[in-house]
Amino acid sequence: MNRIPGGVTAPRGFRAAGVYCGIKKKKQLDLALLVSDKPGPIAGVFTTNRVVAAPVILDRLHLEKGIGRAILINSGNANACTGPEGMRVATDMALLAATALQTAPHTIFIGSTGVIGRPLPLIRIKQGFPALLARVSRRGGREAAQAIMTTDLKPKEVALRARLGGQVVTVGGMAKGSGMIHPNMATMLAYLTTDAAVTRRALQMALRQAVDQSFNCITVDGDTSTNDTVLCLANGMAGNETLTPNSPDFTRFCAMVETVCRTLAMKICWDGEGVTKVVQVQVVGARTTQAAKKVAQTIATSNLVKTALFGGDANWGRVMAALGRAGVALDPARVSLRFEDVEMVKRGQGLGAAAERRLAKVFQRRDFTIRVDLGEGNGTAHMWTTDLSYEYVRINASYRS
Repeated sequence: MNRIPGGVTAPRGFRAAGVYCGIKKKKQLDLALLVSDKPGPIAGVFTTNRVVAAPVILDRLHLEKGIGRAILINSGNANACTGPEGMRVATDMALLAATALQTAPHTIFIGSTGVIGRPLPLIRIKQGFPALLARVSRRGGREAAQAIMTTDLKPKEVALRARLGGQVVTVGGMAKGSGMIHPNMATMLAYLTTDAAVTRRALQMALRQAVDQSFNCITVDGDTSTNDTVLCLANGMAGNETLTPNSPDFTRFCAMVETVCRTLAMKICWDGEGVTKVVQVQVVGARTTQAAKKVAQTIATSNLVKTALFGGDANWGRVMAALGRAGVALDPARVSLRFEDVEMVKRGQGLGAAAERRLAKVFQRRDFTIRVDLGEGNGTAHMWTTDLSYEYVRINASYRS
């Protein structure tokens, strides 16, 4: 498995572009188009937020058909909480692209990201679309990744190539996300492409597994969005034998999809609003996997833990307090706590000043691992969290201005 340049346009038969059409206040790219030369199976995972944006509603309907050809995405406006007019705009966006590409509207998927509650100006999208379509090319992956950004500091893209069944198969991806990052959804916006020949069922399985191990394991601020979407579009142009869940190469394909998702998830963490540190929380020894997940998530979302990370304050007691309120049955006398190679708690008790001095050095690092052993069973889970800084507050206190 080799990393290559190109992002979503690295696989055969994919083209993309991004333009400025006037949705954003500043003259920054705000409209992207990703196109496959031929239709193919598409998989998707969406937000679990009950307040759902119009493009998510539309994409869920289109996903029932299971065939994708293109994805049209705007930034600067979420088209969420916009009522029937918002659905009309999302539907008209799909029809606009379908007409231009001479394909069925249900093969077009829509993404929107930005401020909630403002009408999305369809007229600006229609005015900008001809220029967008004209720019679509194999070199347009980076441009598209830039056009889907909001508060992101940098575009996020990756591509991997491997040989499956004697053929070279590529998986590419791009994502946006900086705030409103939390599990129990898909992600902010993430789009994957592959030239692998794969059944729709196998593609959905691969994507779901990858999302559960990547985007569903990161948290920046504990908020989920109305628009969170992950889509993966395949076109079969690699010419490999069609992958099914029972294919010998399906496990390797899943590993490729998961690696792309995990890489994008880490890029989202490092580009989180005001982030200076990314820390992995590992929980082992839980009675069940679900219990381990609850403990990991409680620690990872604790504002007291996150502010300690930002300040470099080696306050390990905050981690103990967080795991104790996770709602999971445990015996504190069995708990061990380690920060990288520094064991700080053994059988529920702190190990003293000497260990704390070593721990203080760990807290100065930009990334490290917090490992919790509950001593109860075989359940394990992991999450990545970020620190909570002054800059996060500044960005979100003035997001709309």
